[in-house]
Amino acid sequence: MTREPVPWQGAESAAGPLGVPLVDLLDRVLATGVVISGDLVIAIAEVPLVRLSLHALLSSVSDRVPAPWGDGGPL
Repeated sequence: MTREPVPWQGAESAAGPLGVPLVDLLDRVLATGVVISGDLVIAIAEVPLVRLSLHALLSSVSDRVPAPWGDGGPL
């Protein structure tokens, strides 16, 4: 499922649109969610010594969706 980009409807100057404000960009990212993944390998003489992996999911939370835990959650 692909989404069509929504054109920016903000104020424009003589040179063209100024860009998307950070608040609007953050709202759009949290509404759809974003996944960040990365790997870092430290090696000496082509021998890998340390490998770090990062996987993160950024998304918004809705109050209308109940928590899957009976007591409201681990926090």
